[in-house]
Amino acid sequence: MSLRLGDIVPDFTAQTTEGEISFHEYLGDGWGVLFSHPADYTPVCTTELGKTALLKHEFEKRNVKVLAVSVDPLDKHLLWRNDINETQHCSVDFPIIADPDKKVATLYDMIHPNASETFTVRSLFIIGPDKKLKLSLTYPASTGRNFHEVIRVIDSLQLTAKYSVATPADWKNGEDVIVAISVSTEDAIKKFDKGVRVVKPYLRYTPQPDI
Repeated sequence: MSLRLGDIVPDFTAQTTEGEISFHEYLGDGWGVLFSHPADYTPVCTTELGKTALLKHEFEKRNVKVLAVSVDPLDKHLLWRNDINETQHCSVDFPIIADPDKKVATLYDMIHPNASETFTVRSLFIIGPDKKLKLSLTYPASTGRNFHEVIRVIDSLQLTAKYSVATPADWKNGEDVIVAISVSTEDAIKKFDKGVRVVKPYLRYTPQPDI
């Protein structure tokens, strides 16, 4: 199955390091980040899970639940988690999904045969409260993800879901945003009381509306 933006993501039930979960029920009415790892006890994965744990409060204040998955069994996850906590100076308390039968990996198209017949690629999915896919990223096994970029994207997704704006290249939370092309300049001036700066008829900036 190939997931596309706007699709409702597949639900599943799985064993995790935090007990059994039903994915949609676990997410509730919040946002979710599901990300995969080629295998336990691999160096890049160890740093990624550690970084995610260290960013726990950043995800929490955005109402985002994070889950990791690899095709290794639960007992291996539990032992590996001790190594992550020790080496990355953190406390991993989010679920690591055990997927030895590759059920989740198959549902989310995480096995790419040209990369590996058995291990998942380094996929990441951001899921909205409507259970629809908002973003997907796929990295090779050798390249660790930038989780500050993941948080930046979540900030953009949550902002643009609420207001008629888009975020420009390299945008960071607190910077000016772009008025959506669906809003006329006349309406934008009425809608955004902090002002509208017109560069071109199709390129209008306004201060971030939620701060």
